[in-house]
Amino acid sequence: MRRPAAEIGTLLALALMISSTALAGGDGETPTKAVSQVEKTFLIPAGEGYGVGDCLSNGESSCGQVVANAWCEAQGFASAGSFGVAAQDEYTGAIPTSPVIKQAERPIRITCQD
Repeated sequence: MRRPAAEIGTLLALALMISSTALAGGDGETPTKAVSQVEKTFLIPAGEGYGVGDCLSNGESSCGQVVANAWCEAQGFASAGSFGVAAQDEYTGAIPTSPVIKQAERPIRITCQD
């Protein structure tokens, strides 16, 4: 009776090893996992009172990149992927077009990424 129980235990252990190897990644140890890039876009009023709108409105300035990165880090992201003045369709959605809004009144857009 002991011998068949030992054989069943060995077979179960072998089956477990095979199934865990099938789920493991390329090194046989770490499970493979899909890499997901998380992005989130924030809209900030241009006249927020801190004066950072001047740096961020250009979309290419070095001070804007520093400010955008700091904003994203404060929100829990690694860095800013892009920044600049938001296009009208980015903050009005499906609202029909209205008279043109002055560039200074448009919100600032910062897209953060992990």
